[in-house]
Formats: sequence, C-alpha cells, structure tokens
Amino acid sequence: MSLLTHPLWQSSDLGQALPPSEHAVSVALPTWKDVIGYEQKSPEVMSKLQNGYPRFVVHKYVEILAKIISPDKPCLPFPSLLIAKQCVKFISQQSGQTAQIVTYGSIFGVITSEAGSASLKAFWQHTGYIISSRQAKYELTLPLREVNPQAKDQLLFALAKLYSCKVEDVFLFPSGMAATYAALRVLLMRRPTQPTVQIGFPYVDTLKLQKKFASCTYLLHDIEKAPHDLVDLLLSQSPAGCFCEIPGNPLLGSVDLKKISPQLRMYGVPLVVDDVVSTPVNIDVRLYADFIATSLTKYATGSGDVMGGALICVPTSPYYKQLKSLLEGEYEDLLWQEDAEVLVKRISSFEQRMRDHNTNGLYIAQKLQNHPAVARVWYPKWEHSQSYEDVRKEEGGWGSLITFLVKDDEHNSAKVYDLLQICKGPSLGTDFTLACPFALLAHFNELDWAESCGIPRNLIRISVGLEDPEQLWPRIATALDSIL
Repeated sequence: MSLLTHPLWQSSDLGQALPPSEHAVSVALPTWKDVIGYEQKSPEVMSKLQNGYPRFVVHKYVEILAKIISPDKPCLPFPSLLIAKQCVKFISQQSGQTAQIVTYGSIFGVITSEAGSASLKAFWQHTGYIISSRQAKYELTLPLREVNPQAKDQLLFALAKLYSCKVEDVFLFPSGMAATYAALRVLLMRRPTQPTVQIGFPYVDTLKLQKKFASCTYLLHDIEKAPHDLVDLLLSQSPAGCFCEIPGNPLLGSVDLKKISPQLRMYGVPLVVDDVVSTPVNIDVRLYADFIATSLTKYATGSGDVMGGALICVPTSPYYKQLKSLLEGEYEDLLWQEDAEVLVKRISSFEQRMRDHNTNGLYIAQKLQNHPAVARVWYPKWEHSQSYEDVRKEEGGWGSLITFLVKDDEHNSAKVYDLLQICKGPSLGTDFTLACPFALLAHFNELDWAESCGIPRNLIRISVGLEDPEQLWPRIATALDSIL
C-alpha cells in the first residue's frame, strides 16, 4: 500500500519504517507521547523502532557490523581511514579517551571505551560520515551483483545542470551533513583558530557541528538584526566562515544575502549556504554563496530510503580556486555505489516533483493560515519574503515545508499531532507527507534555549508530499477541528 493514500499515523503504527523499506530513513512516531519516549530512549518506544534517521538511530546492519568488529566494546564503522583517524582525534579531545582503528573489508571500525562512547556517537551524528545501510549489508553478505559504473557520473552531471556549474565543481558525500562538515574543514584550513558564524536559527546539527569543531561559534539567530550584528562582529573578529540556510529550519525565514554577502567578502569570509529546504529548483544563490551544501536524501530523491549529500564550489566566488584546491586536497568519494544508483534513478524526476511539492505546499500553507484553530504559520513566501524573493528563480516556488502553532498550544498541540492522519516521523522532502513536533525532536534537552531563540516548543512541522492536496487537507483539518 502507498503511504500517499494509506499513511501510518495511528498509535499501533509506532516504529514502522517510513517508507516500508529496510533502508528507510524515517520511522513512525504517531503520537506526541511516542516522540517524548523516543527522545528519552524509553524501552517501550525504542524496542519497536524498525528504522530511524541513520545519523541518530544506528541501522541494524551497521549495528551487526560493529558487533562483529568489536563484540565487547563500543564501535562504529567509518568509510575511510582518514575519517576514522578524525574520529579517534575527536574522541580524545572530547572525552580524553583512547580509541583504536580496525580494518574490516573496505571499512574502518573505531573502537573505544564506554567513557568514549558518547563522543564516538557524536562524531557519527554530527559529521554525517556514516556507513549507509546498503554498504553495511554488502559488507555482511558480499552479494554478487552488477552495478552501474556510470551512476556517479550521471548523478554529478544532473547536479551540475541543476546548479548551472561544471561537473568538476560538484563533490559527492555520504550525507548532507558530511558535505557541511567538509566545507567547515576547508574553512578552518584557511583560518584554523578562528570562530565561525551561523546566521539564522539553523538545523540542529549544522550548529552542533560548528560548536564541536570550531574554536568558537557565534549564533546570530535574529534574521532581522543579522546584517547589523554581523558588521559589529566582523569589526572585532576574523571568522573562518559563515553558515546560513535559505530558508531556515524550522521557522522558514531567509537571511538577506544581498546585504550579508558583500559584508563577508569585504573581510574575506566565505559563506556556506544550505539550500535543502528550498532546493536549486526554486532558488539560485550563486551570486552570494561560496559553497552550497545540500542533502540529496530529501527532495532530490524523495523516496526516503537513501542517504547522500553534495557540496558545490561556486565558480563565481572570489575564493573559488583556493576553496576548491583545499577541498580537493583531502576529498574522498565515499558515497556508496548502490546509494548512487538509487539517487540517480530518482533525480531524473526531481524538477517535476519539486514543482508539484511547491503547488501542494502553498495550498496547504494557505489552508492552515485560514483555519481558526491555528495561531501562526511559518512559510517561506511570508517569512522575510523579500530575502527569499531576491534568490527565487523566475519559475521557482516556495517549497513544501510548513511550520505552524495551534492556539493554546500547551494544551492542544499534542492532541492535534496525534489526530493528524498523515505519516509522522523525522526527516522531510519525501513523496509522502511527513509531520513532526520539530522542537521536541531536535531540541528536547535544550527547549528553553530554543525558545529563547524564538522557537516555540510545541510547534508542528509538515513536509507536504505529492498527494492530491484537496484530499490531503481534510486529513489535517480533522485534527485541527478537534480543538475548536
């Protein structure tokens, strides 16, 4: 059965893979209570999870592989010796614990003590340099199969066309976070001891990555004040680089790139723009960005059963030659071949799917905005809209990610979430509509801090899929009507 017509939304669906695939990157968390149980690692929730987002929930194949490499001590496998060495260094710096590297087939297991386990998992999660479920399965079974040797070349060609650049300017990674991590490493090569700057409240691991690996990170979460605050910061600091998302996640406002890019370039500070929510179908940031980091797991693929990322060196950047040379100096193509094949099959329909997402997203956003149970809706068309319009392509839309807050949210958010007749779980950009209480999922242990940055703890985020929006809306409206 298709998740577009038969979503997994009821409490009995807890833990089901979304989609129903052994390689699914999301998992059904149908109730507010389930989400809290997931965050608290409640056995009654965790024991039912068939899958999860692979950077947060280690896939069963990866767990088996890790146990084979190290039956008694904490272990995670990494796709290269260079990455494994970086992990060992990170464990030492973060926990003071030692770690060793063991080769197994084509991968490298990092083994540490129980005291180093948290740092090992943090490196896996924040850097995104993971072993995919397909690669882990291959290492366990070594199946004989034919592969498409041209898959990566085809994927590179498709991405170069989307970003209007040369194939040589596109670099593939095992995940979107790995692409961001690679960009950060390059920036820190230029200015090793300098801080980084994050403009706009970011996706959780984009900020965690900078905090863990840069000497210091400045978060300018107020988009309205960011250009002014950035000038003050640049007068006192020489940042290694600056990061932003267009639009931000979850409040979907966009940074004024026309203002901040010239400010940064005046001080020689490269800008990394994350376009995951908007995608290159909708926006063009090449005038302002020096790197573009993106996740191929989301809209580019849409199937929700494969991980991948890309980093684009913007050829018009004043730092193009230097940044690209530094990146090439340690770049390894670690995207698993089978994952590349899945990605390239799906990316051929990306542009048309994204236009459908745009249409459906705007329809649902307008319906939410007009519903009497809804207190606030965040959508790129309305949040700091001119900044988004400055980079929106002529035929581009506003995507399908929407965040909303119901009235009397403290009492009503859980009820509305539980009654939504759509799939509920982490991630976004899937063909099927997917909702989550984003603040709870991303910032469960720092909700007060998130609220101080303007993120309501009870908000609900919806990634609108490819369902007929007129049939989708009643599944959402029924939940909202319940609190009137």
